[in-house]
Amino acid sequence: MADHGFPTLFALFIWWFSTGLIIWLDGLPARTYRWSMLAASAVLVAGLYGLAASSADASPTGAYCAFSCGLLAWAWQEMAFLMGYATGPQRDRCPEGCTGWPRFRLAVMTILYHELAIILGAVAVVWATWGQPNQIGTYTYLLLWGMRQSAKLNVFLGARNLNEQFLPPHLQYLGSFFARKPMNLLFPASVTLGTLLCAWFFHRAFGASADDFQAAGFTFLGVLTALAILEHWFLVLPIPAEALWNWSMKSRAAAPEPAAPPPAETKAVTGPLRAPCPVA
Repeated sequence: MADHGFPTLFALFIWWFSTGLIIWLDGLPARTYRWSMLAASAVLVAGLYGLAASSADASPTGAYCAFSCGLLAWAWQEMAFLMGYATGPQRDRCPEGCTGWPRFRLAVMTILYHELAIILGAVAVVWATWGQPNQIGTYTYLLLWGMRQSAKLNVFLGARNLNEQFLPPHLQYLGSFFARKPMNLLFPASVTLGTLLCAWFFHRAFGASADDFQAAGFTFLGVLTALAILEHWFLVLPIPAEALWNWSMKSRAAAPEPAAPPPAETKAVTGPLRAPCPVA
């Protein structure tokens, strides 16, 4: 139980709660965004410090710390995007009749700064843990990045459930780049490769040669990958995924505001296409 059960429950809870918390904060009035981002930035610094400190600790405790700090580093990216501090130079709806490469180029421009911020974050995470035995935090961040890219592409190419309700008012224009289809050709490859990766993580976690650190660390990664695959299936199956985070959407209902662009100081840095925003 301690080797696999507790890490599984921990990963499930932190995925569900952190996703909901970000949605809830994003639903508050725009005047609160600056304070939310200041707090998130302080947490990001603490997360990078925690990654560096835990990277030399190849124990179950080190795995818990590294996994949590990797998620914190990713959470900053999600908040910066959803609150309009890191999106992209394109801030208009997709023109009617725009298809093919022009549509893809415009979609990329809507999230360009977000993607650059993710790359800089990855450099910081890798630098903080370079050459150390505990790479669980780095793997967590990179895994979230890869699975999020897959989800973005699937929403762009076409999915049944686009979950536009998760987009805040100032990012509603992103929905014009989504395509509603039963499925797209990338989807089977996404879930197949994700499933193989998930199986590999669990193979490492449950292998006879796995020590306590590997059992906990690779269980975290396996569960996180399984959740990312589940999020992909939410895109095509008739399942109300938003029900998992109904509690976090109440902040929007409690404090409705007219749709408006982010504060002037945020216009220089905002990003493209997005599926729902789970941290994991």
